[in-house]
Amino acid sequence: MTTTQANGSGGDGLKITMVGAGGMSFGPTMVNDVVHTAGLRGARLVLHDVNAERLDRAYRFAAKLNAAGGAPIVLDRTIDPTAALEGADFVLASAEFDRFEHWRQDYEVPNRHGARQITGENGGPGAVFHSLRSITNTLGICADIERHCPDALLINLTNPMSRVTLAINRATNVRNVGMCHEMPMGVRRLARRLRVNPDDIEARASGINHFTFFTELRNRRTGEDLLGKVRAWYERSFFDYSPRTQRVARFLDRTMAGAGLVEFNYMPLVAHVVRDYGLVPCSVDSHIGEYLPFALDTSDWMPTPIDFHQPFAEVAERAAAWAADTRVPLPLQVAGMSGEEVIAIIDAMWNDDSTRLMAVNVPNDGLLSDVAEGTIVEVGAIVDGDGIHPDVMAPLGEPLAGWVNTQAALQEMVVDAALTGDADLAFQALREDPCSPPDEASCRAMFAELHQLQADKLPF
Repeated sequence: MTTTQANGSGGDGLKITMVGAGGMSFGPTMVNDVVHTAGLRGARLVLHDVNAERLDRAYRFAAKLNAAGGAPIVLDRTIDPTAALEGADFVLASAEFDRFEHWRQDYEVPNRHGARQITGENGGPGAVFHSLRSITNTLGICADIERHCPDALLINLTNPMSRVTLAINRATNVRNVGMCHEMPMGVRRLARRLRVNPDDIEARASGINHFTFFTELRNRRTGEDLLGKVRAWYERSFFDYSPRTQRVARFLDRTMAGAGLVEFNYMPLVAHVVRDYGLVPCSVDSHIGEYLPFALDTSDWMPTPIDFHQPFAEVAERAAAWAADTRVPLPLQVAGMSGEEVIAIIDAMWNDDSTRLMAVNVPNDGLLSDVAEGTIVEVGAIVDGDGIHPDVMAPLGEPLAGWVNTQAALQEMVVDAALTGDADLAFQALREDPCSPPDEASCRAMFAELHQLQADKLPF
């Protein structure tokens, strides 16, 4: 284990372990937020990954972030899970193997067999295989937590969020919460369009991960209800998505920068859901569309999200790798908080500082009355020294409750298949996904092909 010393106190005695820290899109963000959280000054942050080369690179960048902030934390790295986890108070996990290779398989193979997937990551038949891989991997991490730090809180960042979190709750005794940045990102996105400071917006939302809808959006300074303004905004003729608008979007989608504009601004499905159902999603088309079989019917053309996310992640990783080793002085000290709410949980619990979070993923224990009990739902919460206190929300109402309960049933099937190694149950989940092809023969063919490609990562 390699260690650098801290120059302060505040989080003295606190140990935070990041599992999968070699991922440069995850590690630097979390390190940066720990460094910039005053209540965690003096904490020990351990970076852990099974890939030594990626871990060393992430550590070099993390050390620069720490030094730029005045070295407020103790920074460690290790490939040994025992050393990483022993005595940890909090564990952050974001660990997947060959993420984009498998994501492309999850997307392309089902669609070649007649599926109507928009993304294939967290919903759709491809997500059945993503779930099986992630659950298998995450439960291995949980076994290490139970051995080495059984009282730690696991903050799960691994997708498919709801299914992985359900498996953790079903199969382990690990205290845990699932975290995603979609709702905070949604608030900031709408704030820009409404020309309101995002810090002035008070928001509530509920649903399941990547399928959460605002129930409250108001200007905390003026008291103005902003949901009505958002609905009116989506009534603009721009959101009719004429053939010309679609041609422009397709042209922009040819470059990474243009694809980023398309991902966060070309939203025929969001416009349809707002206009036809009055529902304001927290996420964009590529996320909510994973759960809706009519997603691809809302426009003549839809982008392929992985074609943006993969090159973007690769560029981000190359940039972070360059920053880790360059001798060019970088103004890392000016970096602010990321907007993620992950480190806020640690700060609130460790320092018993009551804090409101926009979104946590937790079992439905009376939080949403028209969603099946035990389903992993996403709602707001208060966090303090006594733990996480999720919001009890109003019923979702129809048709949203029906859409969510369809996914709740799939959550159950996929998790049971992963825990029991039951390939037949996994196929049933794939067959019943609303984005799967209607005929069983096509479902059998896609299941067999994905199983052959990913057999070494699956529980059967």
